[in-house]
Amino acid sequence: MTTFPELGLRSELLRALDDVRYTVPTPVQSEAIPVVLDGKDLLACAQTGTGKTAGFLLPILHELAYAKGPRLRALVLSPTRELAAQLGKSALRYGKYLQLRSTVVFGGVGLGPQIDQLERGVDLLIATPGRLLDHMQRGNLSFHALSAVVLDEADRMLDMGFLPDVRRILNALPAERQTLLFSATMPAEIERLAHDVMQSPVVIDVGPRATPVSTVRQVLYLVEAEQKGRLLHYLLRRGRLRHVLVFTRTKSRADWLARQLGETGRQVEALHGDKSQRLRTRALDGFRTGRIDVLVATDVAARGLDVQGISHVINFDVPQVADDYIHRIGRTARAEAQGDAISLACLDELSYVRAIERSLGATIPRKMVRGFEPGPLTVRQFTQPQASRAARLATGAIRHFAPRGQKRW
Repeated sequence: MTTFPELGLRSELLRALDDVRYTVPTPVQSEAIPVVLDGKDLLACAQTGTGKTAGFLLPILHELAYAKGPRLRALVLSPTRELAAQLGKSALRYGKYLQLRSTVVFGGVGLGPQIDQLERGVDLLIATPGRLLDHMQRGNLSFHALSAVVLDEADRMLDMGFLPDVRRILNALPAERQTLLFSATMPAEIERLAHDVMQSPVVIDVGPRATPVSTVRQVLYLVEAEQKGRLLHYLLRRGRLRHVLVFTRTKSRADWLARQLGETGRQVEALHGDKSQRLRTRALDGFRTGRIDVLVATDVAARGLDVQGISHVINFDVPQVADDYIHRIGRTARAEAQGDAISLACLDELSYVRAIERSLGATIPRKMVRGFEPGPLTVRQFTQPQASRAARLATGAIRHFAPRGQKRW
């Protein structure tokens, strides 16, 4: 089994890893770190929660430590503010014993403090595409010393419509550079981008794509659409759900559900793109510390949200894209812990469920709760032959029971 010292990392980095009790690299780290240290381009595909961040930050910090004076020599592009901020914290944690400067720039906050940081000089810059373009247009950046660029969560940048901005940024960088692309999935558009901007990249593919980690227990509750709120209210009051992340499809729905769940006596906040950065940071910090035990979010939290101890991920709305389901439920069962993924599914979401199950290559077990049973049409459609015999046996074979006559929201 490979160890971090065997990968050839600097002693300062090994000391920082000891501080956070990282002893054995994950498979993606074992494969990626030597490639990055060799200066080669890298195209890496690995499922969420496999340690991709350390796979590129550690070797980049290793190389940056050899140069003198703060000059922008490495750039990491991130799709969301939350992921960018998290990457910034990881860079500080891993590089705590190195004399390096790093900073994070993203939208939703003032330009002034970011400009001050850039003027003082940085070795490593972590940025979202839109805010980076703002700084580029204002002449706040120089890329003449840049030697490496990382595209993190590249498929998410594609989903969010950032690919044209990413191409504009890459075209402004030195042609002679190392390019690292990390992605949980590899759609055709990302493969074309890699072909256009990389030079003979080493390709690593760690683990099956679009597959949740094995320690996530999945279940699908059948329910009518108008009963979802009451069912979730019941599960939160009666179940052993300690640290819960709930996903909705829209921002307004997240706000509405957060208000409704406040009636459970739990500490609830909403997280989505319309929130100010101050409120988003406060909600995430509260969720990390346990002050907030139920966070209701849109897919802004599906990627890059690294919060330890999330006991349950609940899909209040089944995602329309199978990969989004994988990333959502990957927020639990981090670092090989156990976790539970619950989806509340109505008849209108049947096609999404079947697409997810085709991607998984397995059927998600069905359950119903007495007092919240859907109509016979919903049950029949969810137990058609397309769903497999195992799903038909699971439906109705395991039921949770709740008293009838509960108050409607």
